[in-house]
Amino acid sequence: MNSAPARPYQRHLRSSEDLITTYEAIRAGFVTLALEKNQRATPCVAEARALQDAASIAEAPSDLLNIKGIESGLLTAAGLSDKAINHLQPQDKQESIKRLIKDFLEPAGAKFVEELVFRFLLTRGDKLGGSMRNIGGALAQRKFTRAIISTLTIAGISYRWQHCKSRKWVDMTNDDAEIEFSLRGLNWQVENKNRTLIYNLVVPIVENNVDMCLFSLPPDELESRRYKAAESYIALGELKGGIDPAGADEHWKTARAALDRIRESFSKVECSPHTFFVGAAIERKMADEIWSQLEGGILSNAANLNEANQVASISRWLCSL
Repeated sequence: MNSAPARPYQRHLRSSEDLITTYEAIRAGFVTLALEKNQRATPCVAEARALQDAASIAEAPSDLLNIKGIESGLLTAAGLSDKAINHLQPQDKQESIKRLIKDFLEPAGAKFVEELVFRFLLTRGDKLGGSMRNIGGALAQRKFTRAIISTLTIAGISYRWQHCKSRKWVDMTNDDAEIEFSLRGLNWQVENKNRTLIYNLVVPIVENNVDMCLFSLPPDELESRRYKAAESYIALGELKGGIDPAGADEHWKTARAALDRIRESFSKVECSPHTFFVGAAIERKMADEIWSQLEGGILSNAANLNEANQVASISRWLCSL
């Protein structure tokens, strides 16, 4: 019988070569991003069509002021964000719409409705662009979460999950399809030991956001202690989902600095939790550096997010800690 690897990363990595993102994975990643962008843009397009349909009954730009139910669309076309709209008084909103009509819609002549829709999409597109900057991270979290859930499920381990908006903890059901779209945390028990995984947590000991934190306490105790119990941290990791090779090195520099800060902060309170890294875009130079940290015992584990066997292996490792 073959003996188990001495270190957890050796279960799925033989050398730094295994960490490097392949061309096929990069290509597939860009396609996935494009599909996600189209999906997220669908509501914006639908809103623009609704605005166009409602505004089409106006014979002149000034008539738009008398059409009920399109004020929000007009304010967006005027270049105002949702946050800005919430802070404006009614008279300020009216003034913004009148400026839109005078400065942009009236000069457009008979094509004022087209101009209105164009300016609406311009503002909505800017908002969409902002959300797209975090799309890689969101996709990465979903993928990693599904791997963790699958690991727990095949092991017959029940879990609870925390909703990202309500922050309520929900018991698992027989149908857990797509819960990764709205999940912030997971809680389970292994060998009578409580384990809680939380995403995107500002760790008081580090005073910075950490992508993933694994604890030895149940959620209620963590919250009552405000995540300040250093000894409860089992593992902390960085998850980078950006697939563009051009930004790979920058992502690793950010993650490496974060992981160094984690180790330094916890060493001051005489604790040494595991640290790990999971990335989608890993180039040769950074793969060599990650491998060096693994071999040197600086990093406890690492994986390429595009390699299913690596993600499954690091998920099993986390669930067994």
